[in-house]
Amino acid sequence: MVKSLRTYKGISPTLNENVYIDEACVLVGDITLDDDASVWPMVAARGDVNRIYIGKRTNVQDGSILHVTRKSASNPEGHPLIIGNEVTIGHKAMLHGCQVGNRILIGMGAIILDGAILEDDIILGAGALVPPGKILTSGYLYVGSPAKQIRALTDEEISFLPQSADNYVKLKDEYLSECQQDI
Repeated sequence: MVKSLRTYKGISPTLNENVYIDEACVLVGDITLDDDASVWPMVAARGDVNRIYIGKRTNVQDGSILHVTRKSASNPEGHPLIIGNEVTIGHKAMLHGCQVGNRILIGMGAIILDGAILEDDIILGAGALVPPGKILTSGYLYVGSPAKQIRALTDEEISFLPQSADNYVKLKDEYLSECQQDI
């Protein structure tokens, strides 16, 4: 069994209400998971040189990597990783020192780099690359490497974003129920 939660320099991950952490992932240091968040197998998240916040009803799917940028003389705050509410992070995504708003779908294998900002209500396509410091504005589909704005989201797509989060909250609750039965 993998030891999923690790302390670094005296700081341990903080888990709020009804959080699911798969035993085959690793969370290190200054990481906060808000209510109903879920982290799935093989996720690696290191809040060692800065902090990570994962919002309410957000899911981080299998094989994703979450990290931060250290504070320095040229960048006194560094780049923490801040992920909003009702975000779905697809399998094998990599998020590094960026800010992700609310109700976002990040496609499988997408990469979001230091200082990038994703505003609310966005779909980022699979394999997309968001370069350092780039801002993606609300309400659009972005794809490619580097990520480019393709078109406005439809009403149906915007409605799907919280539904995607809800699907993972339900799945997380099933896993938590199953885990309690195994004890």
